[in-house]
Amino acid sequence: MVGLKPSEVPPTIAVKFLGAGTAACFADLLTFPLDTAKVRLQAQPGKSSPSRAPVHSPFLQPPSPSATVIVPQIQGENPAAQRVQYRGVLGTILTMVRTEGLRSPYNGLVAGLHRQMSFASIRIGLYDSVKQFYTPAGADHASIAIRILAGCTTGAMAVTCAQPTDVVKVRFQASIRLGPESDRKYSGAMDAYRTIAREEGVRGLWKGTLPNITRNAIVNCAEMVTYDIIKEKLLDSHLLTDNFPCHFVSAFGAGFCATVVASPVDVVKTRYMNSSPGQYRSPLHCMLKMVAQEGPTAFYKGFTPSFLRLGAWNVMMFVTYEQLQRALMKVQMMRESPF
Repeated sequence: MVGLKPSEVPPTIAVKFLGAGTAACFADLLTFPLDTAKVRLQAQPGKSSPSRAPVHSPFLQPPSPSATVIVPQIQGENPAAQRVQYRGVLGTILTMVRTEGLRSPYNGLVAGLHRQMSFASIRIGLYDSVKQFYTPAGADHASIAIRILAGCTTGAMAVTCAQPTDVVKVRFQASIRLGPESDRKYSGAMDAYRTIAREEGVRGLWKGTLPNITRNAIVNCAEMVTYDIIKEKLLDSHLLTDNFPCHFVSAFGAGFCATVVASPVDVVKTRYMNSSPGQYRSPLHCMLKMVAQEGPTAFYKGFTPSFLRLGAWNVMMFVTYEQLQRALMKVQMMRESPF
């Protein structure tokens, strides 16, 4: 047996809520550089191919021949940083360390931890409870449709509550600082919350909520439902027991599925949340503009770091989450029955 023995008493909602947030923070600490590399690659404007014919859409106004093409600037970014180009996961991280210092891959970590404690606690910690709520009385197992509905529900709830933390995290991760003399728009996470609310209004903290709800509903379904089903099949077929190997395999499969289905929405979310005011009229306009200027492959920009990050994050989070639930329940039972 690997890990703590499963508790005879099902984990309480409080245990799941606290365990999910703590496990997600631990996974974020270990995988944050990969997430930052993904954001940099996704936020980096692509070069239009001269051989590809322009895509015409009623939502996009064609530029006049004399119009000046303006390269979009990242919120809080030094204009000189536009010259920095990233290639690949390792190349992006090395470029960041070389040009911005060793701490740069962890830009936005504080906001990231804020996000996980509020976000993961809801979407992961409440998943089982919501699934049970939707399951008809007397049913032996929840259907796939019920699990998908539960994943969408907790994902949407989590985004609604935690969107400001995601906006600040993405802004920090995408911002580039070249040298100690370079200016940065935000001095810290709390300053970023205040600055965004002051300059863009309170609504600025909820910028990109719709694409983020879409993205996280998809991710949550892919992660939670895939993990749930793989784990259930492995246990029912007696291929593995309810311990570390089973959790590892289930989490890896969940990470891969989540990356494949969520990458296009993730790219649009990153571009839109990180855009300067007026650059895009809506998430749909952002998506159409990306297709017109960069082609469909733009939706899978940063796929490798996304998979490396989501795969590693899911493995670390789910393994830690399962063990934390058991440890917390053991402590709770010891406190209730000291003798």
